[in-house]
Amino acid sequence: MTNQLAAAPGALGRILSIGIALGAAGGARADVVVTPHPDEARVDVRIDGQPFTSYVWPQSLKKPVLYPIRTAGGTLVTRGFPLEPRPGERVDHPHHVGLWLNYGNVNGVDFWNNSESRPPEEQARMGTIRHRAVRAASGGSARGELDVSMDWLMPDGHRIIAEATSFVFRGGPGSRTIDRITTLTADERVVFADNKEGMLGLRVARALEAPATEPLVFTDASGAATSVPVLDNAGVNGVYHSSEGLSGDAVWGTRGRWVALAGRVGGEDVVLLILDHPKNVGHPTYWHARGYGLFAANPLGQKVFSDGRQVLDFTLEAGAHTTFRHRLLVVSGAFSGPRAEEEWKAFVAEYPD
Repeated sequence: MTNQLAAAPGALGRILSIGIALGAAGGARADVVVTPHPDEARVDVRIDGQPFTSYVWPQSLKKPVLYPIRTAGGTLVTRGFPLEPRPGERVDHPHHVGLWLNYGNVNGVDFWNNSESRPPEEQARMGTIRHRAVRAASGGSARGELDVSMDWLMPDGHRIIAEATSFVFRGGPGSRTIDRITTLTADERVVFADNKEGMLGLRVARALEAPATEPLVFTDASGAATSVPVLDNAGVNGVYHSSEGLSGDAVWGTRGRWVALAGRVGGEDVVLLILDHPKNVGHPTYWHARGYGLFAANPLGQKVFSDGRQVLDFTLEAGAHTTFRHRLLVVSGAFSGPRAEEEWKAFVAEYPD
């Protein structure tokens, strides 16, 4: 059975439940629930009757995100802070929430670092991505889909980019999958100046961080410092692995078709695998993969990651568009390089255009 939902802004005046049957054998069910309350707007995704993730756009966030994200066994793999803090977590970078897509320099405006924790004078210089509409939600025997539209707004409130994103959700024994297919259309000439802060970002649970032995300080695009203190490393065991055979801290700032983050969370072996598509601008993407829990694919920060040897400054003229295709797999079990490569090939084959 397939159900459809299309809505314009303001049309979501009631709670709508949409049953979706997703991939697992035996008629597994997934329910997508649209809750248009202005302070808790969300679309909930369930697989096999169990919560998987939610697309949320509360006013407290400066962008819509998928949050939280769970394994097939229900283990949380995303950090709770700042929406739902958990004991022992880092409380740095409050703009890192769930899974998101934005960028640190769009016509000179920072869309990456904006959050409610910023003082008003800083927020006034940053961009905001606002949810505009749930365009469709549908389900079937193999997948569930959610189509949404968003507006990239400059500090004065005018839109610079129209975003249309399709999320595809799948589930099976020991695995969960999210495809994010995002088309950005420029309302005016847009320059994505090379910047380290972008573009598809995921902030992971404490156990999937790398153990740290000293406090760290990071600076954002505007030069503001964020301290990352040393916490108790008990149970902290995350390790990055790239398609180029690199691991650990060596992955940061390198290019690759895919990167996996593997670790043990609450007694469950977990692999988070992000796949980049050959049709994406900047492929193979650079990886902004930090041991403190930021796992990001940045195809547009070439000048930063190449120490100035390459410059992209990707530009869209008014009316032009580009599409970014990414897949996140959440797998229960140990990391396997050959399996990751096969997953990447399957992803590429599914989206040939």
